[in-house]
Amino acid sequence: MASDRGRTAAVVSAMLAALLLLSACSQKKAPDEATPGTSSPSPTASAGTTAQAAPAVFRLTPAKDAADVNPVTPVKVAVSGGSLSQVTLTNVEGRQIKGSLSADKQSWSSAETLGYDRSYRLQATATNAAGKQYTEDSTFNTLKPANMTMPYIQTAAGGGIAPGITFGVGQVVRIHFDETIPDRKAAQAALSVQTVPAQVGAFSWLDGANVYWRAKNYLKPGTKVTITAKVFGKNFGDSLYGQADATTWYRVGDKHVSIVDNRTKVIKVYNNDKLIKSIPTSMGRDARIKGDTGPIDLRTNSGPHVVVGGEKNIDMNSATFGLSKGKNAYRTKVPVGVRISYDGEYVHWADWSIAQQGKVNVSHGCLNVSPANAYWFYAFSVPGDIVDIRGTGRNLAEWNSGYWNVSWESWLADSAV
Repeated sequence: MASDRGRTAAVVSAMLAALLLLSACSQKKAPDEATPGTSSPSPTASAGTTAQAAPAVFRLTPAKDAADVNPVTPVKVAVSGGSLSQVTLTNVEGRQIKGSLSADKQSWSSAETLGYDRSYRLQATATNAAGKQYTEDSTFNTLKPANMTMPYIQTAAGGGIAPGITFGVGQVVRIHFDETIPDRKAAQAALSVQTVPAQVGAFSWLDGANVYWRAKNYLKPGTKVTITAKVFGKNFGDSLYGQADATTWYRVGDKHVSIVDNRTKVIKVYNNDKLIKSIPTSMGRDARIKGDTGPIDLRTNSGPHVVVGGEKNIDMNSATFGLSKGKNAYRTKVPVGVRISYDGEYVHWADWSIAQQGKVNVSHGCLNVSPANAYWFYAFSVPGDIVDIRGTGRNLAEWNSGYWNVSWESWLADSAV
């Protein structure tokens, strides 16, 4: 009996040893050999932590607290690490400045010009990839000019240019600044003239406040001429800034060119290069007389004159050009005439010299014509037409409407660009 119990105990002991060995082997399995249906933690995750999204970062133009900002420089907001949801730019009165957000919501830009010497507040909100909101709040100030100048777009004679008005083929444009310009090159760079169809033209300075534009050749009939002075925000030297932009346009009418030959004393009037009328005239006589302060040359000026405009009931007074007394002085009322220069030259009614018209010069410089021809020429003429006088021996000065009496090379020589 004792021997049977011994054998039984031995068998039990062997089975327990086998179970312990099996248990030890299963505890030594590698993690990636886990039994199917069980889970194991990711080797890249740390207990108690989650991945973080990048913050939204703003870039502002101008920078926060910037001073002396040019008001024409666009205000911009850009963001990285997120998208913009709202941007507002306001002045000190709380008025919101117009702007536009890009399609991808990564940038915003102002769409409105700011003002000089003003304060502005810029506020922006953006959201990053995790949905977290970020805000930026900034203020800045624009520059304060030491002085400002306003450009006035005019005819060379100083008249206004109403949009869509019709002028002749020889019209010359003047940009008059109400301050002397220290930096003419900067001022001229802010000016432009567009002609449709395109024709060559250029600016030329007559003095420090007046710059003129003319084409190289007479403008083509039907041309649209657009003049733009984009001066706001531009420094013309010594902190003199443009006050405000200006623009206008005009249309060129038919080609009216009248040619006056001193030998024949006839005005030949051409419409679109076709001779339509011949008018006898008596011009300034070939004489120098004593004036109030010195000699006066009575000869009519030679050269292409730019018509200033027609007038009625003209007060003709020799005192206006320095002849107030003596037998050569005069003052009379003329019913109708067309002014062709700034120092008093007209094509005008002169019933007192009909016998001399077409034969001899007897005037003080004007072109005398009969009453009927004076009215006809008045009705025919528009500002910017050309009256080209030849052979008198006296040249028309540039300042006296003689812009076309200046060679193209000389005209370009007085350009600042």
